[in-house]
Amino acid sequence: MIETIGIPAGDRFQIITQHEPGDLIYDPTFYEIDRSEGFIAVQITLAAGRTREVKTNLYRRMTELLAERHQVRPQDVFISLLEVAPEDFSLGNGKAQFADALPPHLQALKTS
Repeated sequence: MIETIGIPAGDRFQIITQHEPGDLIYDPTFYEIDRSEGFIAVQITLAAGRTREVKTNLYRRMTELLAERHQVRPQDVFISLLEVAPEDFSLGNGKAQFADALPPHLQALKTS
């Protein structure tokens, strides 16, 4: 995400869960893609505004890295993005930090 969509290095808020076989419901052949029991789903919530090209690069690079580093089949990688407005984040202290002052990585989205 740092490399492809401009997420700052310290922006590491992740929830990773592992499920037993049968806990995930997915179609093994939807869209004519042959998925195995090694299927993984990645859901990312991020501030809206990135281009289609940037998103496509993210999907490609994540899939490449999962294949290279963890031997995950590209067919088994399902990625979805949930885009929200910057004011929809509270980073702590009960404040919407991005509502009044966008950080540089989000300011860049306004000019692209």
